[in-house]
This record gives sequence, C-alpha cells and structure tokens, in this order.
Amino acid sequence: MGGMTAKTPPSSPGPEQAPEVALESASEPASEQAQQEWQDLAGRINDARFAYYLKDSPVMSDGEFDTLMRRLEALEEAHPSLRTPDSPTQTVGGSYSTLFTAVDHLERMLSLDNAFSAEEVQAWADRVARDLGRPVRAYLCELKIDGLAIALLYRGGRLVRAVTRGDGTTGEDVTLNVRTIGVIPHTLAGDPATHPEEIEIRGEIFFPVEAFEEVNRAQVAAGKPTFANPRNAAAGSLRQKDPRVTASRPLRMYAHGIGRLTWGEATGDHPTRQSQVYDLLGGWGVPVSPYSRVVEGIAGAQEMIEYYGEHRHDVEHEIDGIVLKVDDVTDQRALGATSRAPRWAIAFKYPPEEVTTRLLRIDVGIGRTGRATPFGIMEPVLVAGSTVRQATLHNQEVVAAKNVRPGDMVVLRKAGDVIPEILGPVEALAQDGYPREDWQMPTACPECGTPLRPMKEGDVDLRCPNARSCPAQVRGRVEHIGSRGGLDIEALGEVTAAALTQPDYPSEPPLHTEADLFALVGYAVDATQEERTRVREASLQRLAPVRVVVRDPETGLPRLDEDGQIRTRHPFRKSLTHSRAAREAAEAEGRTLSDFAPSAAAETLLDELEAAKTKDLWRILVSLNIRHVGPVASRALATHFGSLAAIREASQEELAAVDGVGPTIAAEILDWFAVDWHAEIVSAWERDGVRTAIPDHPGPGAAAAAAAAGVLAGLTIVVTGAIDGYSRDGAKEAILQRGGKAAGSVSKKTDVVVLGPGAGSKEAKARDLGLPILDQAQFGDLLERGRAAIPTPAQDPAD
Repeated sequence: MGGMTAKTPPSSPGPEQAPEVALESASEPASEQAQQEWQDLAGRINDARFAYYLKDSPVMSDGEFDTLMRRLEALEEAHPSLRTPDSPTQTVGGSYSTLFTAVDHLERMLSLDNAFSAEEVQAWADRVARDLGRPVRAYLCELKIDGLAIALLYRGGRLVRAVTRGDGTTGEDVTLNVRTIGVIPHTLAGDPATHPEEIEIRGEIFFPVEAFEEVNRAQVAAGKPTFANPRNAAAGSLRQKDPRVTASRPLRMYAHGIGRLTWGEATGDHPTRQSQVYDLLGGWGVPVSPYSRVVEGIAGAQEMIEYYGEHRHDVEHEIDGIVLKVDDVTDQRALGATSRAPRWAIAFKYPPEEVTTRLLRIDVGIGRTGRATPFGIMEPVLVAGSTVRQATLHNQEVVAAKNVRPGDMVVLRKAGDVIPEILGPVEALAQDGYPREDWQMPTACPECGTPLRPMKEGDVDLRCPNARSCPAQVRGRVEHIGSRGGLDIEALGEVTAAALTQPDYPSEPPLHTEADLFALVGYAVDATQEERTRVREASLQRLAPVRVVVRDPETGLPRLDEDGQIRTRHPFRKSLTHSRAAREAAEAEGRTLSDFAPSAAAETLLDELEAAKTKDLWRILVSLNIRHVGPVASRALATHFGSLAAIREASQEELAAVDGVGPTIAAEILDWFAVDWHAEIVSAWERDGVRTAIPDHPGPGAAAAAAAAGVLAGLTIVVTGAIDGYSRDGAKEAILQRGGKAAGSVSKKTDVVVLGPGAGSKEAKARDLGLPILDQAQFGDLLERGRAAIPTPAQDPAD
C-alpha cells in the first residue's frame, strides 16, 4: 500500500516492531477494552484505505499502515471472535469509486502477506515447505511495483474490459482510459489458435520515474500543483474522465499474473510454471517485467532482496519490495489461499522512503553559483535508513506551488542517496491546531547581505550577484574544484573547503578566492629544492592553526558539545603535548614550542594539490566554475582547442561550432573570461605551475579532425555497469578519443550499448528498442574495430 502519508502519533511504533501490550488469553472472550482497540484500529485502517484508493490523498506512511495491520492481526490472533468477514485483515484495498461503473471481478483480486526481515521470509518458506511436505526448489522473484493494480480481460484474444482492484471483489471500469496506454495490446499477438477463450491478466500500471519528474517540472512551469509521487500520478492519470488526458500521460504496465483462465480449444502447451506464464504473455505482446527471475531456494531470493535493496533506484519505476512466488503452478494450487492472500506468495517490503514530519521553518542557502535555494528544516525523521532534518524546496515558485508553510505536516521523500525533497503538505492534517506561518523569500543574501536578483531575464531562480567575495560562493567553488568531476582531489572536501575559506580561526583565511588555491604549493618552475621545501613548510605552518566550526551536514547548523558550546575542529593540526622538561629546555634556549604542528591531512592536501597541477585540461576547465560548462562540454573544448589561451581567444561562433557546446555555452564562456577577477584566477594558477595546455596538441580543430576520422566516428555509444579495466570516466575517454559520442542515456539515436554487471534499467530499455548489445568483454574489440564489432540485433551475444 505505497504512498500513504500522515502524522504519526508519538506513541506509535515504527514498522520494525508492533507495540507490546498485554493480550488476554485466546480462550477468553474479548474484553470491552480489546473490542474498543479493535474498532479503533479497524477504523483507522479503513479510513486510510479510503483516502489512499479513492481520493489518491494518502494520510499515513506505509510504515505506520503496516504497523497498524500487524497489531490488528495480533489482536485477532489473541481473540478470534474479533476476526469478522469485514475485518481489514480479511479484505483487500478500498471500496470502489462511484466515478466509474462498478464491475465485479471474475475472480477475486487478492492482496499479499508482507515480510519485513530475512527471518520473516525464512519463516514463510518454512511454512510452505511444511505444507508441501518438502522444500521448494524454485521461486519466482519479481520487483514489487509501487503503482496501480489492473485486471485486463481478453476474450478471443481481444481486450474487452479493464478494471481497477477496488476492494478486490468490485472495481472500476477504466477500459477507455486503459486503451490509451500504448504498451497494452488491444489484441493479443501471435497465432490466434493459441489464445485462450478467456483470460484475465493482472498487472501494475505505473508512471516511469524520469517521466514523472518531467511532468512535475511542467506542472511547476505552468503554475500548477505538483504530483506527490509516481503512484499518485498514475492513479490520477488513469481516473481521468476525459481519456485524452490519460493518453497524454506516459503510463506503462507490467503483467504479474493471471486470474480467470479458460483455454477452450486453444492449441499448444499450457504453462506449468509461473515463469512460463510470463514467457507466454510476453509472446502475446503483453509487457512483462525484465527484472523477474527464477532463483534456486530461499537463499537465491534473499540475494535478490539484498541486491535491489541497494539498487532499487536503478530501474525505471518505483518499487517498495520484492515479491516471492512458488514457481510451480501445481504447488500453488496445493497451497491455496487465505481469505485475503495466496499462501504461495509473499511480499518483502523495504523500509519506507516516504514519511511525514513537521516543517519547523524555511531557510535559504547560497550555492557556489550564487543560487538562493529555500530548504525546509524539519523535526528529525527516519527515512530510507537515515535521519533527515533538512530537505530542498528548489526555489520560491516551487514553495508557492507546493503550498507549504512552516508549521505544516509535510510529506518527505528520500530516494537512496538523493537529497531529500518535500513533496507537499498532508491536506488531511491541515487543521490539526499547530500554528502556521506565511513565508516570503528574503530579498538579501543571508551570507553577505547583497540584494538577491535574477541574473538574466526570465530566470526563475534568484541569485547573489556578489560572486567574487560572497563567503558561501567562494566555499562552494573551492569544494567543486576538489570534486570528482573537477580535479578529483580527495582531501579537498566540504570541511576542507570551509576551513580554507571560512575558518573560525584565524581571522585571515588561507584563501580569499580560488585564485589563491595553488599558491599553497606555488613556486617558480626553476625553483631549487631548498626553495620548494621552504614554500611547503610555510604552507604547512599556515594551515596548522586553522580551526573550523563543525556543522551538521543535513542542516548546516553548528553542532554543540556537551557543555553547549559550538564544536570546532582543527582539520590540519596535529595534537601536541609537551613535557615540562621540553618546555623548560626551550625556554632556557630562548625558543618557543609551537602549539600548531601540521597533521598528515595537511601533507596530503598539499601533495594532491601538487599532483592536480598536471591533470587533464578538461578538468582544469571544469574547475573554473563557468556556468553550464561541465565535463562533457569541457572535454569537447579541451580536445578541440588544446589550451585555455586558445579557448579565451576564440570567437563565439568558433566556440559554438564545437560539438557539444553550442551558442548558450559559448556565450557563457565569453562572459566568464570578460570578468577581470576571473582572468586573474587563470593567471594565478598558471603562475603557480598549473598546466593549462595539452602537451603536443596540434592546435585548434586538428585534434577534433583526427578524432572525427577515428574508428568510432559517427557512433553514439552507451556504456552501463562495471567494465573491467575502465573507470566510468575512462570508458568515456576511450570512446571520445576514437571519435565516438559517449551518451549517458539510451534512446533511438543510440548505435550500441555496452553492458557490464549492474547495468540496471538501461539494459531493459536497450532491449525494448532492439538495439545492438555488447558485453564488457567485447568493449575492447569495439574500440579497436568500430562498426565491424557491432552485431545486428539478431546476433546479440547477450541473448
């Protein structure tokens, strides 16, 4: 039951453990207290189902809903008299809506029992083995799609009806809208003689994540409210009165089973395994998930659970768990079902990634480009395995479109390592009595006081124009220089950037701007070893005293020690203790023992800065922080021009003509070099030994012409997954050097896809499009022979 959101009462437990309260003996009739608790639980669960299934407006989180259900099951286990046919434990989903015609399912659409730990999965497998009298050898494992359940009825191979789950017995007729979903066939493919007389195909309609994000961006641009999550977007799209609206939404579907099945006079072999059913459906043109797999024993199922626990965001749709099914259909029949769920299947559910919490205030942060970004500070809440206190709100227009105010209970989403995002308020809790405050975007930069403004006409974002000396911008740019996409200096992270530019002590920071960065290790090229040693020692002594405030990575607020004082640290300082004898000896000789000795971290930083001076030109270009100039454009510019001097001297037309650059980036480059203090950065870096030209480069255009004649010229190649012998950047570089285009996403314009372990959703899309596919072992052959190494789809070695 994905996507429920609501305030969780302080007394409510998390999804890991049901509340521990005393239960009466099962042999005794239920007490008035137990009956009252049952009524309260059943009422809350039914209310949540109503809001979730009918109104598409969830009022509690998945975790809270699961906790309530498990508590109700425990209560009924202790008092069987409470387990009535209309109990939420015996029914599925919510009542059907009156917006569409009510239709009874030919066979009831059951739900699934849930497991929340490896132990519960094993306990289920043990029960199945006990009921069958032997262990199960093969399980069919598939991703649990967080979408909208649908039942498609085909008669004589033609789609005649599509019905939502509803309460499992009665659903809504949405046939007209379903017919607008392009991936769902109106007529089954293949030989009509093999089609069953009647078949009800069950599946899940979903909104692809990338498409969902695009739709929400369009909603914001149009000044309309955004969708809370892909599941709600799918439900809302399917329940449109005008099918043309549904047709405009990029809905997809994967089948995951069948209900009523009458073969009639159909020819051919009938499947005896669930996995064979999927093969059959796929042959008929019904979309089935490419992620399903048959595994051996429960250990194989646990491996899949663990894998997608780490890679749940590598697929094109939202998932909230893994479904385990006994693959053998005969065994399924022998195991049967309870009143609400089959005994031969179970859903392992991952920890929820959508929760609700209180929005305490809205602050504004300034990034390295000066962009002013509102972010919410919230009551701490556990989501996706980590405690979250802060979440982005993007810009002032998004705040207005989402209609959130300090004091609201809000829906918070955190997908893996992605920055948490506030999706919107919980409308059902808008009148909970907690004080709300209206919020306005500040007019001045919170870091330096400069008035905020759009930097260009039509810009939605407000920025601080004080780029040269705004402390937040300088800190952000220095941190960006050390990033993986920049100079990849491991020692130059968030804390180091803050220590170099905004230390708590001394008052004079080691760096005023990024122009000073390489001066920490700067010396003349012809300097003697003695001079180089002297410069290094001076830099180490300059770094050693630096003290920086320790800040919470989520909120940016200073952390406090046990005495309530702001906590600080010395990132470059070695901890020193001097004996009395050493101090007395130093005093006798007129010396002072330093309290500030540089640490290994300071040594490492200087070593990595020295090594960074000779890194690839494209990395130097990225590190200049020119707007829109990322690794792709920087590679193209470096390859074409060969030096920063040549780039600086080029006209806008010459810059724009470089493949992957274009007029917008060309204009940004010219604007950047026109600023006096920007030119000072390049001059200072060159003075301090940074190499700003590619050795032996033949000159503007010559290298590009050589690459254009390369073995991969004209080919667009996508590399996904791990490739032996190559980093991600290394694989791209190898393609670019041979004239190819290294793309980041699969499309109809892609010429070949190279797959390594962990390829994820790009593999599925490549196969859907029928693109040529190579495995990682054939990547070297592609680099050597080019087009000759690419098989036709029919020769796909991965098949």
